[in-house]
Amino acid sequence: MHRGAPALALRTPHMATFPVSVETREVIRCKFIDCRLVQFRPSNSHCVRCHRPLEVEEPVRPGPIPVDLHQADPSTEAGLKVAGQVKEIRRARHLSQRQLAGRMQVPRTYISKIENGKAIPTLGSLERLAGALGVDVRHLVQDARSRRDDEVASILADPLLAEIAALLPSLDPLHRSLLYGAARDMAIGHRRTA
Repeated sequence: MHRGAPALALRTPHMATFPVSVETREVIRCKFIDCRLVQFRPSNSHCVRCHRPLEVEEPVRPGPIPVDLHQADPSTEAGLKVAGQVKEIRRARHLSQRQLAGRMQVPRTYISKIENGKAIPTLGSLERLAGALGVDVRHLVQDARSRRDDEVASILADPLLAEIAALLPSLDPLHRSLLYGAARDMAIGHRRTA
């Protein structure tokens, strides 16, 4: 090295540096024994090599199917509410859109489009969707009126409640109120004293 000549690091011009945000990508391993490929998470959540879903979910016990208790306008209840039903049942089953998509072997965005009403599933997709959710297809395509009819039929399947329902039309409003109050008090454990 020559005297008076700056060292290499000092001779190179400095480059301006700025902090740059680098999008982090999730690295995952395929859970299937015959594949086990380590890869970045693809957009459809299926293995790049074996094309099977990357998330193997733990068994989830099915929860109750939610019931819509408010009365809808008769003109709007005639339409099928597939999107709302899919979302309600999926949430009741504690499933993410990604898990449901994995069960159906479709991209997660397809589930999102169905739930937001931007895609209408075909009959074949409805059958796969019902199977993935663990319900019958008719639960996905019921309108509010048919759901209410099913609820009434299930209540009237109880012989005691069916007998009471048959007697209610013959009671005047005062006796109905007394019957309701007595049933409510028995249910919550209060006793009336005479």
